[in-house]
Amino acid sequence: MDKSPVQDRPVEHVASVPTRRELYEAGVRRRSNRIALISTVSVVLALIVLVPLAPGWDAVQRAFFNGKVFVATFPGLLEAFFLNVMIFAWSAPLIAITGLAIALCRDTRAPALFPLRLFGIAYTDVFRGLPVVLVIYIIGFGIPGLGLPRPWNSPYIWGTLALVLVYSAYVAEVIRSGIDSIHKSQRSAAASLGLSDRDTMRYVVLPQAIRNVVPANMNLFIALQKDVALLSFIGPVEVFRQAGVYKSLYANFTPYVGAALIFLILTIPATRYADYLMNKQNKART
Repeated sequence: MDKSPVQDRPVEHVASVPTRRELYEAGVRRRSNRIALISTVSVVLALIVLVPLAPGWDAVQRAFFNGKVFVATFPGLLEAFFLNVMIFAWSAPLIAITGLAIALCRDTRAPALFPLRLFGIAYTDVFRGLPVVLVIYIIGFGIPGLGLPRPWNSPYIWGTLALVLVYSAYVAEVIRSGIDSIHKSQRSAAASLGLSDRDTMRYVVLPQAIRNVVPANMNLFIALQKDVALLSFIGPVEVFRQAGVYKSLYANFTPYVGAALIFLILTIPATRYADYLMNKQNKART
C-alpha cells in the first residue's frame, strides 16, 4: 500500500509560546531576584563600612583576625581536625545501626515483643531529653572512674559511646517517622502477596522509609560533626581544644576563628547538599 505524501512529511516541532501567566510569573521572579540582590549588597556594604568605625574595632581585629597568628596556627588546626573526622567516621555507622534498631523496636507490633517497644520509648525519651554535653560528662568521666584498665578507660571510646547514645535517639525518631509515613496499603499489598511481617518491613517498608528520611538524617549528621568538638571536655585534643592551646600560647583568639572556618568549609557544602535532596524529594511528591 502506497504511503500518502502527508504520511512521509516529517513532523515539525512547534515552539510553545509562553502564556500571559507564565510571562507575569517570570517578571515577578526577576523583580524579586533584583530586590534580593540589592538588599544583600546593601547589607554587606553597610557592614564593611560601619563595623570598622566602631571604637573597639582595632582591638577586636588584633584579637580575632590576626593574620600572622592565623598563618602560624591554621596547619596545626587542620591536623587536629583530622581527629574530628576520624571520630565522626566511626561514630556515624554506629549511630545509623543503633538508630535503626531502636526505630524497629518502637515499631514492633507483636504482643510478645512489647518489652522491646517499651525499651525503645524509654530510650528515646531519656537521651533526647538530656543535653549532649551532660551525657559526655557522665559517661566520659563516670565509666573511666571505675578503674578500668587500658584501653577501656580511653576517652575516645566513652566519648564515642556518648555521641552514639544521644544521636541514635534522634535518628531512631526520624526513621520511625519515615516508617509511619508509608501508607497502610503498602503493608496490605505485601500481605496479599504472602509476605510475612518481617519480609514486609525488610523489602517494602524500610527501603521507602529510609529513602524518605535521608535529608533529615543528613542534617543530624552535620550536627554530629560539630558536636564531636564537645569531646574535648573529656580529653581528646581535637580542633577545638587545639585552638584553645594556641589561644593560650599566642594570647590571641584568632585560632578559634580558624577552627570556625574549618567547620564551615565542611558543613556548608553538606548543608547545601541536604537542602538539594530535600527540594528534590519535595518536587517528586508534587
